[in-house]
Amino acid sequence: GHPRLSEISAWRAASPLPHDRHTLDGRPYGGFYTQAQIREIVAYAQSRFITVVPEIEMPGHAMAALAAYPELGCRGEGYEVGQYWGIMKEVFCAGNDDVFAFLEEVLNQVMGLFPSEFIHIGGDECPKDAWQACPKCQARIKAEGLANEHELQSYFIRRIERFLLENGRRLIGWDEILEGGLAPNATVMSWRGSAGGIAAATAGHDVVMTPNTHCYLDYYQSEDRDNEPPGIGGYLPLRVSYAFDPLEGIPLNSQRHVLGGQGNLWTEYIEAPEHLEYMAYPRAQALAEALWSAPPKRDFAEFKTRLRPHLLRLGRMGVSYRPVPLDFDD
Repeated sequence: GHPRLSEISAWRAASPLPHDRHTLDGRPYGGFYTQAQIREIVAYAQSRFITVVPEIEMPGHAMAALAAYPELGCRGEGYEVGQYWGIMKEVFCAGNDDVFAFLEEVLNQVMGLFPSEFIHIGGDECPKDAWQACPKCQARIKAEGLANEHELQSYFIRRIERFLLENGRRLIGWDEILEGGLAPNATVMSWRGSAGGIAAATAGHDVVMTPNTHCYLDYYQSEDRDNEPPGIGGYLPLRVSYAFDPLEGIPLNSQRHVLGGQGNLWTEYIEAPEHLEYMAYPRAQALAEALWSAPPKRDFAEFKTRLRPHLLRLGRMGVSYRPVPLDFDD
């Protein structure tokens, strides 16, 4: 399991934030997981042989933290929690050492709660506008001999990676961490197609393949969107999820670096548990079989036959899966 615990609109894990700061970062809905609740989730997963890999986003997707701690941003004031989803230009200040002290304290608490080998630091969708206008960030670029803001992001990620390695953990991040130079021991989670994962594996880095073309379960399951619940866009039918091959395009001598794949279900458009289940199933079953079966051993028609009794089981369990017509082909 891979929960994202910080975002533009909220910080959902107990952290060094004083209680009154949590009331700032959680608007408009509020709420965060207590340490006791996180331990319960981790224990529940472990009893089912599932590892929970936490994600604390940096240096972007940081508006919730900046609203609570404005001194950690390049402007130092005037931040508000994001009231809509998307990419925001305000990010953690890479020229401020207090940012790294804060994040290291956050990660210390995260590591105390999650025993996973990997800690996900995000690294995606980080605009460089604030850094370009920030005297501290520009001074950091000059002091470290960096060429540009992309290399400044690489500096940021490398510094966090050193901290995690010193604590016996491994850094994993989205494929944007390739930009500006990849941290020496970083693992890449490739979401913008497969190109980032292929490049990282070829360079000798471990990768998790999760391309949006096959693995984004917030995409629509039908081209008839008027008769489907809201999705973020795109079109990902069951057949395409079943065709996912995490090794495709990766040289044979680099395939050992592919740790596996992952399905992602982002919840911007998900309003209820039933909606989440509808988007997840049965595409999650298709992805699961794709990840444990080599392409030559797969048969979509045979998979459909086996899927039907499984959907009946889900129905008896009260799971709101997407119904599959008897004659469906996608």
